[in-house]
Amino acid sequence: MSLWPVYTGAGEPHDGIARLPPPPPWRAFNGGPALDIPADEEDSAAASPDRVHRAQTYRATDKSVQLVNAALYLRRPLLVTGPPGSGKSSLPYAVARELRLGPVLRWNITSRATLGDGLYQYDPLSRLYSAGRGPEDADLQDHLRLGPLGSALLPYRHPRVLLIDEIDKSDLDLPNDLLNILEEGQYEIPELVRAARKHPDAEVMVADSDARAAVRHGRVRCRAFPFVVLTSNGEREFPPAFLRRCVTLELKQPLPGHLEDIVRAHLGELDDDAHALLRAFLSRGSGGELATDQLLNAIYLTRASGLAATERDELAESLMPYLSRTGDATGPDDF
Repeated sequence: MSLWPVYTGAGEPHDGIARLPPPPPWRAFNGGPALDIPADEEDSAAASPDRVHRAQTYRATDKSVQLVNAALYLRRPLLVTGPPGSGKSSLPYAVARELRLGPVLRWNITSRATLGDGLYQYDPLSRLYSAGRGPEDADLQDHLRLGPLGSALLPYRHPRVLLIDEIDKSDLDLPNDLLNILEEGQYEIPELVRAARKHPDAEVMVADSDARAAVRHGRVRCRAFPFVVLTSNGEREFPPAFLRRCVTLELKQPLPGHLEDIVRAHLGELDDDAHALLRAFLSRGSGGELATDQLLNAIYLTRASGLAATERDELAESLMPYLSRTGDATGPDDF
């Protein structure tokens, strides 16, 4: 019997999010008025085919399913760690598709990323230039757009899905800067707060569409806390205060049976050549770090190339280089 009936990992879209119980009293939010999420990504004409494919082919482990549901129940961010190619960034797309939570909002982190980048962007210069064309062109709200984090915290009736990708590449201060936002589920836009005495209501652009959202008195407060997935390649440690506010999921390299399921989801049934490449991939895993997409690349290209067996093996070997070495393992390429 499953303790977590909302997200199942089966992949088929359903309305299970409606079965999500009320939040813990310390994670209840009351932003409003309630907004409906955009159309499901799979049904959107603007949906990216690669993202739809990523959502459809993701194969969750039992542990992933349990911890995704823990994050949904507790209204906490999910911090996902693991080696490259383990499916960290595909997970939120699979959850969004199954639970019909609309397009995934994505914030790609760099060393220069700041909290403000994720919340909103304001362009005072464009507003200044517009003022020369007349007061109606200088409206503050027309020069301000919410970022991925800022859009996710709008008062949606059901949670939006936000991917904060590679948080470990951020400046040292960003995880700490996120603490209050993720804890309180709200933020202010100072430019709108200052203008609120004369213009209490604003219609601002959002991150993922040309639609606008109402912001009153310059303050945004969520209603359904977003399903936030933060990914990390393990390149740094995070402050205890940050970790305390997250549910943590560590993804491992998939086991043979799980790996077969992943390949089958992407490329169909495995033929003899695919099984041979799978065995080679697993045997090479003891010598260093490999990523699942390297195996997918090798199987796809060897199928499409029409090469002889020897040439095919050489090509596959070239497509599966070690991303890093394990221990003192060495090979001919090390010398």
